Amino acid sequence: MSTRTRTPSPPARPAGPVTRAGDNGEDAILLVESLAGQARPRRAVRTLVAMPAYNEEAYIAKTVLGARQHADAVLVVDDGSKDETVPIAEALGAIVIRHATNKGYGGALQTIFTTAREMGAEELVIIDADGQHNPGDIPRLLAELRAGNDVVIGSRFVEGSAGEIPTYRKVGMKVLDTATTMAGNNLAITDSQSGFRAYGRRAIEAIHISGEGMSAGSEILIQISDHRLQVAEVPIKVRYDIEGTSSENPVSHGVGVLMNIVRLISLRRPLVFFGIPGAVFALIGVAAEIYTFSEYYRTAQFHYIVFTGGFSVMILGLLLATVGIILYSLVQIIEQGKKGAVGSSATPSDSPLISSSLVHPPQRTEQKGGH
Repeated sequence: MSTRTRTPSPPARPAGPVTRAGDNGEDAILLVESLAGQARPRRAVRTLVAMPAYNEEAYIAKTVLGARQHADAVLVVDDGSKDETVPIAEALGAIVIRHATNKGYGGALQTIFTTAREMGAEELVIIDADGQHNPGDIPRLLAELRAGNDVVIGSRFVEGSAGEIPTYRKVGMKVLDTATTMAGNNLAITDSQSGFRAYGRRAIEAIHISGEGMSAGSEILIQISDHRLQVAEVPIKVRYDIEGTSSENPVSHGVGVLMNIVRLISLRRPLVFFGIPGAVFALIGVAAEIYTFSEYYRTAQFHYIVFTGGFSVMILGLLLATVGIILYSLVQIIEQGKKGAVGSSATPSDSPLISSSLVHPPQRTEQKGGH
């Protein structure tokens, strides 16, 4: 259950609870201001800065105050915190939505995008609440968004960015970048795992996250690529000298994200995930069988272990290749069905923009795709 509260500056009017079914199949309680027995229409917000928060009492005040300077409203999604994160955010005038239980980074992003759509936000900036991101960089992202981009990513790897990234993080980011590319992200960007991003109206309406883990950042990029949204990157400053910015071991955290991305690869690119390994195993098996029979005819000795192992590997390879072909066929059928549904309702104004990076134009190659 999620509960949304707001600490208004003027005296509060009477409010009545309204219950609705959330996007995650759960009920959410909204506090709706009432006037003469009827709910007052919600005014659309142009710029909304949102942040997932979990036990961030040490830095939430600084982040909220910094974000308020560049936004019409600040949204804090509290993901089951046990400290004073919520009272501090409320006292500073932020809109606070509370998850009764911890839903993870993806779950918080689901709530953020749903709320942004409900509020009619034209611009959505998502920033970390743990002090690693500098709210002073928000105008950079908004400037590029207002220049015509649908999504702007704060990158730690483009010229002008600041913050010494630990070597082990760089390695892990590059691994996740590569995996994200294999999952179907064809965008030429430098920082696929950045949590500091800005989204325009088209992106807010198009992005619907299904996962609840940290791999949601990669899932968003894949959806951006699928909808051919226009993307730019800007340099940002990230701090790595802050203690307690993550409750998870970085290695286990990275492995978990990688496994979720691998799951996306298996669903989106079955020929790559199943077909290529299947072909390799099948070739190894065939080579082992050829070796076994050639040795038998040459020396009259039959290598049973090599024969059995090669035959097993060959069968495994053929099975993987078959699974890849079947899944690929199913994916194509589903995609054709989606295109047919979209084509029947699309108008000329719906035609998507070609994705590109306007700030630092990269080579138009398959993306090398790093929190």
